Amino acid sequence: MNRQEGPSALILSRQKLPIIDRTGLAPAEGVHRGAYILAEAPQGTPEILILATGSEVHLALAAYEKLVQEGVAVRVVSMPSWEVFEAQGAGYREEVLPTKIKARLAIEAAVSMGWERYVGLEGKVIGIDRFGASAPGAVVLEKFGFTPEAVVTAVREILETS
Repeated sequence: MNRQEGPSALILSRQKLPIIDRTGLAPAEGVHRGAYILAEAPQGTPEILILATGSEVHLALAAYEKLVQEGVAVRVVSMPSWEVFEAQGAGYREEVLPTKIKARLAIEAAVSMGWERYVGLEGKVIGIDRFGASAPGAVVLEKFGFTPEAVVTAVREILETS
């Protein structure tokens, strides 16, 4: 809302999404940098990064809770704007997405194209790369793997191969 240079948009959802309890999470002020660490690995250095935008963030956080209970050191990055994040200094970008952490998962309830720049060769994207599904939103999302369990499974697969 305060951005004066370049176009801006507010992208809203018609989906009924849960309200995120920010207790124990980073404050929302990080959104102005395009991406920020929303939930950090309590064990220290993360072994995997989960990146999510908008309506996918609650899935990332639900998977985070399950993975932390299993002892997985996972970081959740909220990434609402690639362009704004890319405009940040290299030091900040490295702080949020350390290049040494190759195990990465992006969750995008749309086309996965473009996420490869953030997940790299060893990462994975849970996305929808086809057109034509028709059903109630919750049913479509479940069929396409947008559940906490599917995210946890994808994380385990990435960690097994990295």
